[in-house]
Amino acid sequence: MTELQNQPTAFGQPGQEPRWTQGNKDGVGTAYAISSRVWFTLSNGILNEVYYPTIDRPQIRDLQYLVTDGSSFFHEEQCHLHTKTERIFPHLLGYRITNSDPEGRYTITKEIITDPRDSCILQHTRLTGHPQVLAKLQLYALCEPHLGVGGWNDSARVVEVAGVKILTAQQNNNWLAMAATVPFTRTSCGYVGESDGWTDLANNFQMDWEFQQAQAGNIALTGEIDPKNNQEFTLGLAFASQLHDAVTTLLLSLDIPFEEQKARYINQWNSACENRLPLEQVSGDGGNLYYSSFSLLLAHEDKIYPGAMIASLSIPWGNAHGDEQQGGYHLVWPRDMVNSVTALLAAGHKTTALEALIYLAASQQPDGGFAQNFWINGEPYWTGIQLDEVAFPILLAWRLYRHNALRQFDPYPIVMRATKYLINYGPATQQERWEEVSGYSPSTLAATIASLICAATFARERGDKSTAQFIEEYADFLESHIEAWTVTTEGTLIPEIKRHYIRINPVDVRNPYPNEDPNQRVLSIANCPPGSQWQFPAKEIVDAGFLELVRYGLRAPYDPLIVDSLKVVDAVLKVDTPLGSCWHRYNHDGYGQRDDGGPFLHHGKGRVWPLLTGERGHYELAAGHDVQPFIQAMEAFASDTGLLPEQIWDEPDYPDSQLYFGKPTGSAMPLAWAHAEYIKLLRSVRDGKVFDWIPEVANRYLGNSKPTQFLEIWKFNRQIRHVKAGYTLRIQALASFRLHWSNDNWQTVQNTGSTPTTINIEFVDIAISPSQQSPINFTFFWTHSQNWENCNYQVTVIS
Repeated sequence: MTELQNQPTAFGQPGQEPRWTQGNKDGVGTAYAISSRVWFTLSNGILNEVYYPTIDRPQIRDLQYLVTDGSSFFHEEQCHLHTKTERIFPHLLGYRITNSDPEGRYTITKEIITDPRDSCILQHTRLTGHPQVLAKLQLYALCEPHLGVGGWNDSARVVEVAGVKILTAQQNNNWLAMAATVPFTRTSCGYVGESDGWTDLANNFQMDWEFQQAQAGNIALTGEIDPKNNQEFTLGLAFASQLHDAVTTLLLSLDIPFEEQKARYINQWNSACENRLPLEQVSGDGGNLYYSSFSLLLAHEDKIYPGAMIASLSIPWGNAHGDEQQGGYHLVWPRDMVNSVTALLAAGHKTTALEALIYLAASQQPDGGFAQNFWINGEPYWTGIQLDEVAFPILLAWRLYRHNALRQFDPYPIVMRATKYLINYGPATQQERWEEVSGYSPSTLAATIASLICAATFARERGDKSTAQFIEEYADFLESHIEAWTVTTEGTLIPEIKRHYIRINPVDVRNPYPNEDPNQRVLSIANCPPGSQWQFPAKEIVDAGFLELVRYGLRAPYDPLIVDSLKVVDAVLKVDTPLGSCWHRYNHDGYGQRDDGGPFLHHGKGRVWPLLTGERGHYELAAGHDVQPFIQAMEAFASDTGLLPEQIWDEPDYPDSQLYFGKPTGSAMPLAWAHAEYIKLLRSVRDGKVFDWIPEVANRYLGNSKPTQFLEIWKFNRQIRHVKAGYTLRIQALASFRLHWSNDNWQTVQNTGSTPTTINIEFVDIAISPSQQSPINFTFFWTHSQNWENCNYQVTVIS
């Protein structure tokens, strides 16, 4: 390997401030083999972020061709050419892009895959057009690295290996190398906006600069290809932790004919999909979206950390963000991940779901919880507490158990640790599924209760009946409070409907004495525009999260409260687009594209989410209604390449911002959760019942044996002030204690030792007589440390 000497260094250090690219992709791809540790994304006819060596680490901003005739025009693919992107085969994450000159003078056709065995992007390129035009064209490959998850502090240089000029870039132990099967006639390394190839060519349509290195900045690599003699070639972009490895990988990948590489790539995906269930039989598009959804979910799994699945290979509104946006959606959210692998399970693919459970076991925190989201290596990114994300791994374990897919793995320890966490930190959640507010959320409560019943099932089948009963009784306590916590009796959104579910009852988890009346709470809405109203009565903010109560079997679909709440949701949140019905997350949502078409930057306006159309479809199936309109709407919301967006534009067309009614906004696309919801909906329709429905939950809460014990729970993070006469008051703590208590204002005293459980929560039950009027007074003697609490507590008894 030779570094070119005595060549000039680029000027303009460090270059313009780096930016990512748009969040709505036209394609994502990777080889199915784990040895090829590279993922690519596409939009506007070019290659966007490429991830390596794990799926959470983007390494470039984009790669495109620049075209000029040297005198009269200058084109960049993503801005000036008409583009069409299509899949090579229905379930294959390989793409054909056709970029055409608006005046019809030339066309660039690209097929993009990865090396099926190694970490190299392969872009087979064919240039066609009028011979006289082609004779004058000059073609340049322009790559903007963002190594190490950022655009600052990259360095570039040109090296030569066996007579081949190779453009390279490096930051720490991240290297890339770019070359083609035809030689670069000229090369240059520059700083973006100052001395890069785009700035050079845009000036006078000529390549005037040939810099052989650029150090520590936002850099770009430019390689000239002579199209007069080379109208068909393959461009390669390889990644490694060392320069030597990157260059070797690049040259080896380019040495194998592209058609041979493509055949291997296709065979890998054919093998991955051969045991997929034939759910296309109930689709509305012949399986087009189903095939792509299945492959996309598989592609969102990492290859070094088996089972680790990110939310999306995208950075929402990335072109408005720089290096400060480290995470994007290329992180693990336990909720999104469990939904994704559950969908694969629904499609007949068990292996990834088990790998995901094992990965979650390794990611579980010492206290039994899970970080809000985290990097692939388990390092937390955001640190909020979302109880549904603690519940979902339990649900996954139960499903694998019921599908006989656990093999030799025993999930019981992680299930019990997560169960302890839910009981200890609940019942209110620090954040609900929209990650913004603390309190009592119908969707979080649904997932929590369902997971606790699953955990109790595990315990009972292990012969631990006392632990099973304790867990079930806590679940019953939650279930008996759902309406009290999350239903308003003073509804105003539809005047004739006073009683309906709300989005969340926003109690503060740090307050052990919360006012739990949903009619009296005030909800602060995140992401509202400056100067606009941001606080509302909680009873006036709704979402459809209560449908999770039907999904898991906690409430019947024809429950009058469910039916009335849907009427409110449809009146407030539903949008009928030309492609089908879709719903907002909640009213006054600020997370989405701005009204002027601009990106979400700290504030915006929440748009409608296709995954909510899937959730509604599950409800309609449970209610015995026609589901096809919801299936067909989701299929219509997908891109031509089979990608489902997080949000779609819900207003009249805004062509200046490329926003069209019913089409994607600038947020994430694809969203794995949306694809998962679609697959599960197909499986549910095929089976005639909701795939996520849990028989043990439905039998307990919808059957004739619904629990009748009236239980109220006091614990240190929820120190209730009142209990109803006739109830049982349960006092819970995390250590062994003797309860020193009185029910007659300390005239007589009782001492009751706590009952231990195998999940290290101790409790004492006090039966409250129906005629009891005096309060319950108590304190704790901690038996392990042999000391008193030194504080008395009181719970009044009400009729």
